Amino acid sequence: MPSKIQNYGNHTRFEPFYHFIATPIVLLNLIVQIRHAYYSPTRYALWNVVLAAGLCAIVASMRLMALSVQNRVIRLEMRLRLREVLPASMHGDIGKLTVTQLVGLRFASDAELPGLVQRVLSGELADLKAIKLAVKDWQADWLRA
Repeated sequence: MPSKIQNYGNHTRFEPFYHFIATPIVLLNLIVQIRHAYYSPTRYALWNVVLAAGLCAIVASMRLMALSVQNRVIRLEMRLRLREVLPASMHGDIGKLTVTQLVGLRFASDAELPGLVQRVLSGELADLKAIKLAVKDWQADWLRA
């Protein structure tokens, strides 16, 4: 486990292969192919633009699929955690929480979770950023995609 303490200000994660290698390469390739097709408009050059756009779509969809799976796991994990932490009278409210709200709540400690859930359900905490900013005892998540 990293020795660095995680909080709202530093919890975002960059995947080096995706953010700093794959994405820049495919975007740069798209730009190069568009430029080439502009100056030499042949069918082959236009096909290379289509191919480059397809590669961009593949790289983007890989990231979106990973994030979708991560959100499904977070939803399941948080629903199980809330069943353990919330009083029985609030168990019916678990299904009212959206995936986005559950993603924000996952950083909260067990002690502050019931209060935050009540604030979310009352509409006091409206978006992901507000929920994360309301967390006082941040529980690090180092295993995100």
